Amino acid sequence: MATDVGAANGVDTGDGALAVVDRALYALFSRHADSVRHDLTRHRYRAADLGVSFDLYLARVYGLSWLVALTAFVVVATLVTVLPGGLVDAAGSFLRGVAPVESVPIPSVPAVVVSTAAGFVGGTLAKSGTVRLGSRYLQWHTRARRADIEATLPGAVRYLRVLASGGTDQRAMLGRVADQRAYGETAVAFRRVLNEATLTGSLDAGLDLVARDTPSRDLLSPFLLKYREHANQGPDALAEYLRMEGHLLSHQQSRTHDRIEGYLELLAELFVVLLVFPALTVLILTVLSVLAPGLSSTVPTPLGPVTTRQLLVYSSVVFVLGVGLGAASTVASLRPTQHAIPTYRLPDGAGALVRTSASNPASAAVVCLVPALCVAGGLWTLGYRPANVALLGYAAYGLPVGGVAVRRARRDDRKDREIRDFVHAVSGHVALGRPFSQAVDAVAREVDHGALQADVESLAFTLSLTTGADGDDDDVRAAALDRFVADVGTPMAEQTIGLVVGALEAGSDTEQVFETLQTEIGRLYHERKELRSTLLVYVAVGWTTGLLVLGIMVAVNLYVLDGFAQLATVSATGADGAGSVALNPDAVDPPRERWRFYLVTQATLLACGWFAGTASRGRYEALLHSAGLVALGHVVFAGVGLI
Repeated sequence: MATDVGAANGVDTGDGALAVVDRALYALFSRHADSVRHDLTRHRYRAADLGVSFDLYLARVYGLSWLVALTAFVVVATLVTVLPGGLVDAAGSFLRGVAPVESVPIPSVPAVVVSTAAGFVGGTLAKSGTVRLGSRYLQWHTRARRADIEATLPGAVRYLRVLASGGTDQRAMLGRVADQRAYGETAVAFRRVLNEATLTGSLDAGLDLVARDTPSRDLLSPFLLKYREHANQGPDALAEYLRMEGHLLSHQQSRTHDRIEGYLELLAELFVVLLVFPALTVLILTVLSVLAPGLSSTVPTPLGPVTTRQLLVYSSVVFVLGVGLGAASTVASLRPTQHAIPTYRLPDGAGALVRTSASNPASAAVVCLVPALCVAGGLWTLGYRPANVALLGYAAYGLPVGGVAVRRARRDDRKDREIRDFVHAVSGHVALGRPFSQAVDAVAREVDHGALQADVESLAFTLSLTTGADGDDDDVRAAALDRFVADVGTPMAEQTIGLVVGALEAGSDTEQVFETLQTEIGRLYHERKELRSTLLVYVAVGWTTGLLVLGIMVAVNLYVLDGFAQLATVSATGADGAGSVALNPDAVDPPRERWRFYLVTQATLLACGWFAGTASRGRYEALLHSAGLVALGHVVFAGVGLI
């Protein structure tokens, strides 16, 4: 019965334990969806296109908010209970001091009441914050979809222009764009147009609905409305509109790339400041600890008593690692969608996993876990400190995995360079009137395509066996091209050769298809090289920052730290007089300070490696850069005798 109720209200609860939870949450909290205070959230939901009903999404948010509230209540109440009594008394004295009438007595409140009240306040704030965060998440998701549409719409419009030369079936044209993964959220929007058109029986109604709800109010929404208008005027008007719109959107895309470069420059400057600042803070704390004995006082924590300076140093380590992860994720999100990092998948079976470990970074990430754990175990047996075991084990894991990723990326770069020449060569033969299969065969025999040669020869062989004498067997030709794209395995092959498959299946003029393809692949290759050159600057920024901090820390440890230790012993010699300064003789312990400097340095090197590697080619190369910097930091500190 609950399932029928959920289905009647548009709730796709599915099967299993999650379905039971969804039905319970829907029954408890779906009433909130009709509240006026959630009108803005409903508006954001329409643009987010999450794939679940608004009532169910809001019910999940409210269910999560109660869970977070209960957790916050327990945590806050427990923390207040274990706080030192003196701290609670100090808070009571502060409240008495700010009371408007000092003579009004403030009764003593039992500790259980204080902890319960604090837990209630914390739980209430946590619940409210979770509900607000649920609405904010829709806004973030909407912004991500809008950015993806702005990046992929120009290519989709150029593809539509090619398809328009082969037929006037608007649903088929939009469907071929929707089937191309390279067009991201634009393809998703076109698929939704077709789904709504199927439900309403009118393509115009589907275009209007998606134009109303899309997050891209400035680009996709007007494009869909104008597309509907020109499609109703005839194929010539539509083709001319798509040609003009393609040029306008290309200029818009260039301006978007310029804005992204500006964001990256600002991010790099902020990254350098945030990473150098903690290292300088640790140095300043070391100096001040000689003159300020209070920095050596202990502070109770759940992990035991620690000194104030120790707490600040290890907080700096956590801060640096957080900055590195945040900067790396920001760089990844700013990378244009059409130039995204390829996704590598694990093969089926243990044998295939081992065989592909030298060419597939995903396989290497699994296989290299074993030797990395062996290295960490050996270091532990030799008596290395736990932090060094973790750092060197990470280096033993990241270096080979990152090396495989770089090797694969260079091979893909060579293939992308050759695929451009392959398309130009085939286009030349097609322009002379040769069928597509014969053009591919001639190019395979006459031109050496280097890293792409085996894939080209395989394509030519497949076409010669399965294509008829007239060379017009569209289904077989499309299957052969799909296999060619899978064998090449690069995003550029999918974006370009995939255009050929759909256009030829649609009956577009072959010569026009390859003419457009030459322009498209040349533009993509040029943009990719330009983006690569831009991002290499930020790779250099990451390495320069890491090496700068490493050099500063080593120099301080070699030439400054011992001087501070000798200065601190002045108080032990009995300096007296009215102008004497009391110094803490135990404030600076060189072996202890060197180890703390080492940890801060390694955290900075990790963060710099994550930033540099992600800017270069994604998370696998981030492993290589961070592992290389960590290994270099250990070699330098150990080589000069600091650890």
